[in-house]
Amino acid sequence: MDPQLKSTLKESRIHSGHLQPFGAYHMEYGPGEHVLDCHWHEESEIFLVLEGEVLFQLDEEHFPVRAGEAVFIDGGDIHAGHALGGAGCKFFALVFGPGLLTSAQYDIIQDQVILPFQERRVTFPRLIQPSGSAGQELLKHIQSMMTACTLKAPGYEAAVKGRLLLMLQELAVSGLACDRSLNRSGSAVKLERLKKVILHIQQHYDRPIRLQELADLIPMSEGQFCRFFKSMTGQTPVDYINSYRIRQAAEMLRVEDKKISDIALEVGFDNISYFIRVFRKIMKCPPSAFRKGISL
Repeated sequence: MDPQLKSTLKESRIHSGHLQPFGAYHMEYGPGEHVLDCHWHEESEIFLVLEGEVLFQLDEEHFPVRAGEAVFIDGGDIHAGHALGGAGCKFFALVFGPGLLTSAQYDIIQDQVILPFQERRVTFPRLIQPSGSAGQELLKHIQSMMTACTLKAPGYEAAVKGRLLLMLQELAVSGLACDRSLNRSGSAVKLERLKKVILHIQQHYDRPIRLQELADLIPMSEGQFCRFFKSMTGQTPVDYINSYRIRQAAEMLRVEDKKISDIALEVGFDNISYFIRVFRKIMKCPPSAFRKGISL
């Protein structure tokens, strides 16, 4: 298997780099679909819901996010979500690395604005809503960044960076700033346990994985582990494993000309009928139709 497809909970996609300092994404999902399986990345992320509603998870918090609202995700935070209601959802996401806002030299901006943000001493509220003037201003900046990323006019990268700096300035004057530099020790332990388990799943999804094997990583009894995993992710371990395998299969269907039965085996399914049934449930179509839709 292409090693680039064997990603882990710590997302392998490179959203930002030296010359490309951020990633911008427009996505659409149907009713009840998992918008994001549990994962994390070193970069920060802004997630703006354009249509519908998303039940979002950030570490141990769960809350609905409606159209016109945004979520801010600090680098390293576990996050997940799925569409609520009967209409599905659309969203825009901007993922940017810590170096995007760094000053060329250590100056007052770096000392009093950028560094506190990077250390999470001064960061954005989890949920950004248009209920007050400060929230409205932050959302206007996010919408302007979305427009810039969509049109991609010359120099749009500078517009995105400038808007992020203006958002930090808005934090300084609005009183919305949050201090998330210190995690509660109990929560931190549970999150590290979750990362360890899902990292194992996503490194070994192409072979059989027993529940006791996962429980032993923490360690817990099998029953305790299943309750722990469901409480932390909203999914059973089996549902998570199947969802991850199906998303790897979907990626392979996009980029590889292999038999569907071979792809099913490569992502850990030893029964093609079961693979097709799970694929249809998660992706809302059978794998053959998914592949045809890509080629159209």
